Amino acid sequence: MAGARAAAASSSPSSGSSSASSASTSSASPPQEPGLVELLEEFSRTQYRAKDCGSGAGNAKVERIEKRCLELFGRDYCYSVIPNVNGEICGHYPRYIVFLEYESSEKEKDTFESTVQVGRLQDLVNRSKMARCRGRFVCPVILYKGKHICRSATLAGWGELYGRTGYNYIFSGGSDDAWADSEDITEDDCTLRSADNQLFDKVRGHDIKLLRYLSVKYICDLMVENKKVKFGLYVTSSEKVDKAQRYADFTLLSIPYPGCEFFKEYKDRDYTAEGLVFNWKQDYVDAPLSIPVTLTRSLNIDWSEYQSWDLVQQTQNYLKLLLYIVNSEDDSGLLVHCISGWDRTPLFISLLRLSLWADGLIHTSLKPAEILYLTVAYDWFLFGHMLVDRLSKGEEIFFFCFSFLKHITSEEFSALKSQRRKSLPARDTGFTVDDLCNMKSRDRGSTTSLSSDFSLITENSPGATGSFPYEPVDPSSTAVQSQAAWRKSHTSSPQTVPWNRPQQSDDRQPSYQGIVEAKFSSSSSSNHSDNFFRIGSSPLEVPKTRFTAPTERESRLEEVRSTFLATYSSTVGLKSVTPSPSGAIGGLLEQFARGVGLRVSSSTL
Repeated sequence: MAGARAAAASSSPSSGSSSASSASTSSASPPQEPGLVELLEEFSRTQYRAKDCGSGAGNAKVERIEKRCLELFGRDYCYSVIPNVNGEICGHYPRYIVFLEYESSEKEKDTFESTVQVGRLQDLVNRSKMARCRGRFVCPVILYKGKHICRSATLAGWGELYGRTGYNYIFSGGSDDAWADSEDITEDDCTLRSADNQLFDKVRGHDIKLLRYLSVKYICDLMVENKKVKFGLYVTSSEKVDKAQRYADFTLLSIPYPGCEFFKEYKDRDYTAEGLVFNWKQDYVDAPLSIPVTLTRSLNIDWSEYQSWDLVQQTQNYLKLLLYIVNSEDDSGLLVHCISGWDRTPLFISLLRLSLWADGLIHTSLKPAEILYLTVAYDWFLFGHMLVDRLSKGEEIFFFCFSFLKHITSEEFSALKSQRRKSLPARDTGFTVDDLCNMKSRDRGSTTSLSSDFSLITENSPGATGSFPYEPVDPSSTAVQSQAAWRKSHTSSPQTVPWNRPQQSDDRQPSYQGIVEAKFSSSSSSNHSDNFFRIGSSPLEVPKTRFTAPTERESRLEEVRSTFLATYSSTVGLKSVTPSPSGAIGGLLEQFARGVGLRVSSSTL
């Protein structure tokens, strides 16, 4: 692992060379990342599996992708690598799992000091991998303000757990190192618990140790089920329904989000997410939305209406919640997971990475094409997203992720806005509720707090009793040190601020807006920017001239989206889409290709 750190340092260019490279590429025509085409071609050809990476041309491509990811991480971070070369830890996690220790830039290198010992981390990973579905353990993937943003699958059920432990026992000669540490179970405990409970105590005990070692406090569960059922049997579980309440010390959030199957409807509607609402009345949907009220007070969102949100509004609001959590004033990390952790999980991990990058808060030296390459390669491809299978079924959640960037360009998604608000000096006495009510809506923005008795979901919500303990938890002794600049307290109590229902947009548009000089304009069905006015209702309507210049955040996200669509149109997109009478997606990609100078021949359709 020391070698991995050295590799990270050597792969990071000097400041002079970095500047020169930036200057030389800024005037180049897209694509700025030549390997992006190869990446998408390989991604659409086969699913990545660490254990299947043998010799051959395909392996050479994968090795280039892996190496490029390490180079891009090394630009801004000192990291170590947890080896998974033959998939011995997890068959569909990267062969080189990157653990980001701290930022390597001169400005940030002394801000945080990692308290995690990589050897200890690897040991915990090996012991805890059985706790989660398909062995997809809790893995840190983003480092932000010293906090680890992690991903994983949900908890494994008894069927998978017993099957795996039996397999490991037989093929390890009657022993299993994962259970060598029995400190979690005392002799007295063994006499009081069933064999099932003892096994779950061991396995989930190691999982909890790993979460605590990474200082994770918040666990966001995207499942629409409490437990996944197949063939009439429970095949997975989740923290929110753990009968022994082993995860009681964590802040559990149930934020149900439609699975990849739902995105077949997105494709069938010509890739239009506006107005597409999930059917929450299906028999298998039994996980209610449940969020501690302490996390909803400062968000201008009516959570009681979540079942009426369309796909755009639901994704926007969940992303706002995740951004609020990672910008909270404590030092705690975040875990995001769905069932297997390779569809909905990379969607939100990728959106988090891109949103924080657009604000200049992470991966600060990467250009738009480079951050696009990194998130497609690492967050999606190397963590096992089955793009080939999803494309064959029309479940295009991967495409949705990057098309959706146009809906998060506004400042209400910016972490910088949150930090500026926290740093404002406290007002003198005399600021009343009337003062706030008399303010214009544009002055208040989206920071108007909610009344504490507004939220439908509380600690006493139905279905959550005994499953969502929200008692405050002190960070563990291994928590990453905090930085005083990010620890400003709020200056007003959210209890006293009236909640106003957000007004619905009057200019709801189809998913794809017009293209001006090969640059996409930001739009949103429910949270939108007023930078320009629209005329007509065509999905390719050309917007009028802007009255104000786009923000840096908007420009950066639009460039990422434009680069993705340009590459997608020449590799995956037009090959996988059957032309429809309206031709919305085909027309979009065709017009974009013309705008950037690409000529898509009819043979690619």
